[in-house]
Amino acid sequence: MIAILGTGKMGEALLSGLLRAGFKPGDVMATVRRPERAQALKETYGVQIVSNTEAAKNADTLILAVKPQDMAALLAEIGPFVPAGRLVISSAAGITTSFVEQRLDADVPVVRVMSNTPIKFDEAMSVISAGAHAGEEHLKLTEALLKPVGKVLRIPESQQDAATALSGSGPAYFFYLVEAMVDAGILLGMPRAAALDMVTQSIVGAAIMLRDSGEHPVILREAVTSPGGTTIAAIAELERHSVRAAFLAAIEAARDRGRELAGG
Repeated sequence: MIAILGTGKMGEALLSGLLRAGFKPGDVMATVRRPERAQALKETYGVQIVSNTEAAKNADTLILAVKPQDMAALLAEIGPFVPAGRLVISSAAGITTSFVEQRLDADVPVVRVMSNTPIKFDEAMSVISAGAHAGEEHLKLTEALLKPVGKVLRIPESQQDAATALSGSGPAYFFYLVEAMVDAGILLGMPRAAALDMVTQSIVGAAIMLRDSGEHPVILREAVTSPGGTTIAAIAELERHSVRAAFLAAIEAARDRGRELAGG
């Protein structure tokens, strides 16, 4: 039995992914705050809607999907009901495994996870890290839950805040880039729908090419960049506006904000 505590957007995406992967609705519990949300999830997925304490008592695996600022209150609520040895998976940005462990039984295995929104289309990037009491079997179980909805990578927990900024927030950077490129197409006289079509397919094609070719992105970019051509003119303009430096600063700011949310 798996319980998702705090079934918001990401929690619901994981819930739907688990069901697509073959879990039965009766194998999954969900907790929510609002009655209308509970009714919507029950009607859509047929899963059990329970209280946080009921989930903590009865589920074999607990997935904590609340916002970082709500994690302390949730752990205080369920702490007395989580037995030693129960796997706890935390997906809240910035929340460390030690933060969770200190508020639960000393022997509770905790695995920290960060996924992103393409989980809705089974194309998530999920990164996982083991806490002090989590072993190989707990990492393997977490991987088994997440692999049906995308790629899973193990990393040291010290890199989790950076991973949150890089891949957790990553889709938003691409959507921002697409928005800008579509606006540029409109500026150049293209209809919005056509511009969006071209940009979307270009990005999808480039992403698949990067993933499947095994080539470094610099090599792939240089293959498009002819001497004195249109692409190098565009690249030069991006460099003139310090776009590369802006991305570095933006991702660093996302990392810092994640730490602030966890501490606040």
